[in-house]
Amino acid sequence: MQLALPRSLFNPFDWFRSSDANPRKNLRRSIAHIIGERPSNIGLYQLALRHTSASKATAIEGFRESNERLEYLGDAVLGMVIAEFLFKKYPYKDEGFLTEIRSRIVNRETLNGISRKIGLDHLIEYDGSRTRSLPARTSMYGDALEALVGAVYLDKGFRFSRRFILKELLSHYDIDSVVQNNVNFKSRLIEWAQRAGKEIRFEILSEKGNSHFREFIAQVTIDEEQFATGSGYSKKKAEQAAAEKALELLDAK
Repeated sequence: MQLALPRSLFNPFDWFRSSDANPRKNLRRSIAHIIGERPSNIGLYQLALRHTSASKATAIEGFRESNERLEYLGDAVLGMVIAEFLFKKYPYKDEGFLTEIRSRIVNRETLNGISRKIGLDHLIEYDGSRTRSLPARTSMYGDALEALVGAVYLDKGFRFSRRFILKELLSHYDIDSVVQNNVNFKSRLIEWAQRAGKEIRFEILSEKGNSHFREFIAQVTIDEEQFATGSGYSKKKAEQAAAEKALELLDAK
């Protein structure tokens, strides 16, 4: 009897290495392994893995198909399931706590990491000629994960999606560590400023890149003094990086 390969050791990209591989069939197998059940509508998953740089023209003038719409849907489904999970897990915590922990769980860097762990980085379709300078912190992988959740929702319904998120995605988190580790540097810096009676301001100094991969430079000003700068692939990440640098400088004083 042939033993099944443990899911933790499985690389979905292996399905594409066979010389006689059928890409559509192999993608179906890869998705089945990732979500735990054979997909009914493989086209949804193909779309979920199509980055906007590889978008395709449609019969609707000006509209190109990519995973952006599924990403929007998946973000909502993921957020709702995580919100319900935290609501039940912490019955005596207030809305501010629940919102903060949810934001830590679904932050882009964490989703990027989970996307790689389950093998989506090998399955994403993107135009390499337009992404030669792909930054190390690109949001492409996390975006694809959210789009996958959107595809699962449309293909299998909410109950299956909820089980997939709680069993296959949340298993990559140590929730207690997430709660104890406050990585919201901006909030920490603002709290310090309030205690110290300081005026603090964040602003975006510049941005560069194209519509697919954009980098922002943020600056922290304390009492009108230009204190620290940071960069990130979103305005929020740039502000977090600037706040982290500012906290390091304050600790060094």
